Amino acid sequence: MAVRESNGDIKSVRPDPDKRGQAVLAAVIDEHFVTGEPVGSKKVAERFASSSRVSSATIRSVMSELEELGFLEQPHTSAGRVPTDHGYRFYVDNLLGVLKVSDVDLKRIAEEFGSFDDTIIEAPDRLLERTSQLLSDLSNNVGIVVSPSLANDRLQHIEFISVAENRVLVVMVSPPNIVHNRLIRLSAPLTREELEKCSNYLNVEFAGKSLSEIRDEILRRMHEERALFDRLLQTAVILCSQSIEGESESLGEVYVEGTTNILSKRDFADLERLRELLATIGEKSKLLHILNECVSKEETGKGEVKIVIGSENSVTPLQDCSLISAPYRIGDSTAVGTLSVLGPTRIEYARMIAVVSYLAKVLERLLAKQSV
Repeated sequence: MAVRESNGDIKSVRPDPDKRGQAVLAAVIDEHFVTGEPVGSKKVAERFASSSRVSSATIRSVMSELEELGFLEQPHTSAGRVPTDHGYRFYVDNLLGVLKVSDVDLKRIAEEFGSFDDTIIEAPDRLLERTSQLLSDLSNNVGIVVSPSLANDRLQHIEFISVAENRVLVVMVSPPNIVHNRLIRLSAPLTREELEKCSNYLNVEFAGKSLSEIRDEILRRMHEERALFDRLLQTAVILCSQSIEGESESLGEVYVEGTTNILSKRDFADLERLRELLATIGEKSKLLHILNECVSKEETGKGEVKIVIGSENSVTPLQDCSLISAPYRIGDSTAVGTLSVLGPTRIEYARMIAVVSYLAKVLERLLAKQSV
């Protein structure tokens, strides 16, 4: 049987392993995570020794079946087997059970942020930076936090500052006091008075709306006969449009911590592929595009964790990696940010999924508290 994937490709549908096959697959993945080495049938049989009498020969047969089904692969003829991306995907979707943040992780998070009643309110950008560092520390991988986009975030205050000929710095503050800075280039210069007048107009008339909504509303007003030649409205449309140009495809400011953690991972032994991975992590626009794909608009409303494993990544340098991401919102805003852990496919899926999901809720509560 074959099905057509969303990208139009045809692929065959693989049958799921039976109960014994699932148990063996889970045992191989758990062992491989600890050692990083191919797992042999003898080692798997040892894991079953206390609960059932299953011989190495039986385990070897089951592992061969799992390899034929595409859940395991054998890197060398004489070696044991390692999970494939398909094996990890089945493991994540079917074998993790109930996920819960461990007491150790809860304690570490509490040490960082304290209780919600006594947490000291600090600048949001510092809070996002600390969260990315905490994700990195907990995972021993790369922690990434992205703020909501400038295009969709709500206006609390905005200023336009002339910095050079035809160049303007947009400083927008969104709840709870998150500052976005964007340098734009205009086709014609605007005076300081025009910029100040436009800022005042937007702050008075459109507080609580996104720049996209503001632009659309001003265009509607301009189509009314009385406003056709209003210089202020024309200026406001130009500045709003330029401010969000290109932002609709991104997610906002990005905070990355722990890049050096992957240097010690044996999973990234290929130096050329490691170099490409580091370059991708360091390129903000590409990283934002990847995260935007990972947590799509259709899924952000559910508040679910999204896991992208190995070859499921659309960007080649990340095809040896897994990306575990969760959305977060600030109050009732429609703007969405993300927090993620990026690491090798050999990662603690159950623990990291629970941590990322929990920290997304913690971050929402901390940011909401700041906006009170």
